[in-house]
Amino acid sequence: MNQNVFTRMLSYLTEIQIEFIQSDYNTDLQVLLKNGRYQLCTPHAIYSYADKYDNFRLTFERLKLETNTINNVLLLGFGLGSIPYMLELKFGKKYTYTGVEIDEAVIYLASKYVMDELNSEIELIHVDAHTFISQNKIKYDLICIDIFIDDKIPEIFLTKEFLHLTSESLSKNGCLLFNHLAHNVNDISQAKNYFNDMFSKVFTDGTYLDVNKNMMMVSHAGRWIKRQN
Repeated sequence: MNQNVFTRMLSYLTEIQIEFIQSDYNTDLQVLLKNGRYQLCTPHAIYSYADKYDNFRLTFERLKLETNTINNVLLLGFGLGSIPYMLELKFGKKYTYTGVEIDEAVIYLASKYVMDELNSEIELIHVDAHTFISQNKIKYDLICIDIFIDDKIPEIFLTKEFLHLTSESLSKNGCLLFNHLAHNVNDISQAKNYFNDMFSKVFTDGTYLDVNKNMMMVSHAGRWIKRQN
C-alpha cells in the first residue's frame, strides 16, 4: 500500500497506528507505521517489521545465501511477509514462497499492506501449520518457522514430532530456521533447554544464534553459517 508522504515522514519521529483488528487467534492486532515500515504487533510481541525484523535480518546476514541453492522457501507463520520482503528488497534474492498462516486476519493485513510491493512469487495458504506440514510432500530449500500467539509458541510446535516433520520437508542440502524469544532470563533458559533437549537431537549439526533478544535455531550449521572473522 502506498504511504502518504507526510505520514511516512512523521513515522520517523513517532509510531503511527494505521489499523487495529481482532481475530479468533489474536484479540489485539495492530498495524503501525514506524520508520517508514509497516509493523504488525500484539501487546507483547512484534510479528513483522519489514527489513527491520532483526531476528531474521541478522540471521540472513550470517547465512551463506550466495553459495547454497535456494529455489523455494516455506514460511510457517507469515505475518506481514517480512521474510520475503527483506530477502527480495534488502538481499536482492528472488525465491518462490509458500506462506502458511492460520489467522485469516493476518493474511488480510499482509495482502493489504505488503504483498503489492513484492515481485516474488508467493502462495499464501490459510491453514494450521501443523496440519500443513503433516500432509506436505514438497521438499523446500529453506524453511522458516516463526509461529507465535502473542509471545508464546503453541506447544504442538515444540514437540520432537513437529521437528521430524519439518526435517522431512527439507531438501537434501536445505536449511531450517526456528525463531524463539530470548527477551529475558526465563525466555533464554526455555529456549536453550529446547535446543538441547529437542532441536539438537533432530538436527545434530544445528546451532543457535543470538539475534536481538531472539534465539534463532539453525539446522545444518556447518553448511549454512558463515565463519566469523
